[in-house]
Amino acid sequence: MAVHESRLKADELEQLRRWGSGLQHDLREEVSAAGRAIVLLIEEIERLHVVAWDRRLYPDEPPVRDADDLPLSLRERLRQRLRPHLDPTDQGGFHR
Repeated sequence: MAVHESRLKADELEQLRRWGSGLQHDLREEVSAAGRAIVLLIEEIERLHVVAWDRRLYPDEPPVRDADDLPLSLRERLRQRLRPHLDPTDQGGFHR
């Protein structure tokens, strides 16, 4: 299957966002955390769509970097968003 055939459609992303948002209100901590993770991943997918379209429209321009692009890895972005009060050098239970 080609990559373009497996993309999530806008309505599917919105359904996942609603599902994740609903899970965030669950009283069980692990279910609520899973909901937050789903919403964060949807936001990351949308951000990457913008970056990809920008690269298609302006292929000769170097990418613009700002503070929101740092840290670069998804693991670091999730850690930063889910546990902003923790020391950024702390591995926080994430395994490499």
